[in-house]
Amino acid sequence: MPARRHAAARAALLAALAAAGVVVARSAIGLGDELQPPEAFDAIADPAERSVALFTEAGKVLLHPRCANCHPAGDSPLQGEEGRVHEPPVARGADGFGVVGMRCQTCHQEQNFDPSGVPGAPKWHLAPIEMAWAGRSLGAVCAQIKDRARNGDRTLDAIVEHMDHDALVLRGWSPGAGREPAPGDHATFVRLIAAWAQTGAVCPPE
Repeated sequence: MPARRHAAARAALLAALAAAGVVVARSAIGLGDELQPPEAFDAIADPAERSVALFTEAGKVLLHPRCANCHPAGDSPLQGEEGRVHEPPVARGADGFGVVGMRCQTCHQEQNFDPSGVPGAPKWHLAPIEMAWAGRSLGAVCAQIKDRARNGDRTLDAIVEHMDHDALVLRGWSPGAGREPAPGDHATFVRLIAAWAQTGAVCPPE
């Protein structure tokens, strides 16, 4: 099967799974470490369908533990590829940076510290509870990302900017020793998000 048809077929399958509320693991249905570029979806004639396919491809990153672990539904961050509760026990706190005496940056410095296995990035913190998406369908995640009442009042352009420059987003591809990086590469992910925005920012069904 030509590469574009293969990518489109896989995107359609992922969209169908997302519509059924299935959160797809990276290792499922041969996802591997690939991240198809926006051009792989040019053969999809309908702009809305292409938009959904683009976001579904970007969803490999958004649903990956490197992203989902910092977007938990509760007040504790998650760890590991299996999304286990953070150890030692910590809590979100009022501002997402932890509680008094257990602030995130007490352990998580501005860079990864591999000797102790602690990842790091500037301003380490949890995503706002309004953007909690661990365990949710890709359609629900897409709706959250677009919703200015939940996304920090970001426009589509601001969403692309956030994905392009935020230090914690970037850390997904350099998570430190012993951790699986987010699929593909950061530049391709940003291009997918930008192309999704440009094609109408259509979401997979929730």
